[in-house]
Amino acid sequence: MGKSSAARVETSNPSRSSAKQAKSGPPPLVDRALPDFDRIIHERMRLGIVSALAVNDSLTFNELKKLLRTTDGNLSVHARRLEEAEYISCTKSFQGRMPKTEYKLTATGRKMFEKYLSHMEALIHAMRER
Repeated sequence: MGKSSAARVETSNPSRSSAKQAKSGPPPLVDRALPDFDRIIHERMRLGIVSALAVNDSLTFNELKKLLRTTDGNLSVHARRLEEAEYISCTKSFQGRMPKTEYKLTATGRKMFEKYLSHMEALIHAMRER
């Protein structure tokens, strides 16, 4: 038997098709409990960025990187996603000859963070009442 026969046997495996069906079941509890849950903020690194900026007027790239214990690339990707959503603003300048990138939480970002916190508080409250 060639490769194509083996592939046919694998694709007709009933245990695999039932595993696919199980994955397409009801949405997770969070999706059902909070249908408009903010997935932009919910990701761990982005939540860290927004949280840090919520309690500071502004933070530089290096301050955030050190605070969140992450890499340049990881921080850049997540900060850019927050910028695209207009949750944070980014200002680039020079301090002497060194580039300086500074982030601030926007009014939209603050509003969405407060909404996110309210959703999390509601979820915690609902779980404690069970």
